[in-house]
Amino acid sequence: MNTELIRQKISDLNVCVIVPTYNNQHTLNRVLNGVLEYTSNIIVVNDGSTDSTSTILKEYEGIELIHFPKNRGKGMALREGFKHAITLHYDFALTIDSDGQHFASDIPAFIKTLDEHNATDILIIGARNMDQEGIPGKSSFGNKFSNFWFKFETGIKLQDTQSGFRLYPLRIIKNMTFFTTKFEFEIEVIVKSAWRDVPVLNIPIQVLYDESERVSHFRPFKDFTRISILNTWLVILALLYYKPRQVFRDFKKKGVKRFFKEDVLGSNDSPRKKALSIALGTFIGFSPLWGFHTFLAITLAIFFKLNKTISFAFSNVSFPPFVPFVVLMSLELGQLIFNEPLTYSITEALENFEALKNIKLYIVGSFALAIIGAVLFGGISYIILEYLQNKKQATVNG
Repeated sequence: MNTELIRQKISDLNVCVIVPTYNNQHTLNRVLNGVLEYTSNIIVVNDGSTDSTSTILKEYEGIELIHFPKNRGKGMALREGFKHAITLHYDFALTIDSDGQHFASDIPAFIKTLDEHNATDILIIGARNMDQEGIPGKSSFGNKFSNFWFKFETGIKLQDTQSGFRLYPLRIIKNMTFFTTKFEFEIEVIVKSAWRDVPVLNIPIQVLYDESERVSHFRPFKDFTRISILNTWLVILALLYYKPRQVFRDFKKKGVKRFFKEDVLGSNDSPRKKALSIALGTFIGFSPLWGFHTFLAITLAIFFKLNKTISFAFSNVSFPPFVPFVVLMSLELGQLIFNEPLTYSITEALENFEALKNIKLYIVGSFALAIIGAVLFGGISYIILEYLQNKKQATVNG
């Protein structure tokens, strides 16, 4: 697409460009002039610059300017830029760093991708070639670190999660609540977008690291610590809420029959891995760790590199209608193990579980039931799955 067509597409798709800047006097002109070739829908957020940024910005008429009296951080600059763009009724915001590392000539690639997706609410991140010559080692390491945790938290694999050259769907952003204010904001926003089922994808872009003019405000120790704290919190949320919700939604959407057909029988995992996943889920489901079954099933499946969906599904052997029977079998096993009777009748124990004096009978019995159930379910599943796989291979070979 030529420049005029890109300008028209930007207008039709209702896109603006947000440029956060802090003490980038050497590169700001080049960035703004490059963006102006494609659009005048520009919002510049001057994040408390103490150099000649304010003087430079006076040269540009017709663009929206936001000035912070003091530096508040890139996250706050972007958040204020988003708010202003929303008040101006834009649907999408392209963000580009003002330190000169990005090329405005890549803007058409974002617009083309957005147009190909019919202007749906997607989040596009420009993927830099981090293996090219001149890329600082700390930037390459930081990107790999960020990519790893993003995949863990969302299940989405990306090539670059730290690039500041992005296109955001403002219709989604305006309904989000954010807590971070510095560089870590760019992680928070893409993780929360993914959790809202917004497609997050990479497109290739150019990158330039010219140390003679580029000014980086990333503070390795402080900012890396802030990013690590954020990722710790996001991992906790992912394990407690996002991953269980995702597995439950997939399971509910497919139904029991389709789940067994696609995720148990149709999974590419080996019969051994599937059987171990079933055994783990069954063990957790029969255990007395009420309230933590889903969390433990998914967390341990991740830790032992098993099938999360299968483990979650079989942890529901203690689904509410079956709870009385699970408790009853646990109590009976507890009596057999300790060879002592209950001080309450079974009926009384079930009706007033918290008052159960012989709680040790239940706990020990439930773990015994968990072990027995895991061995039986896992063992039988392995035999069946191994038989079905051998039968399928024999059919293919025959």
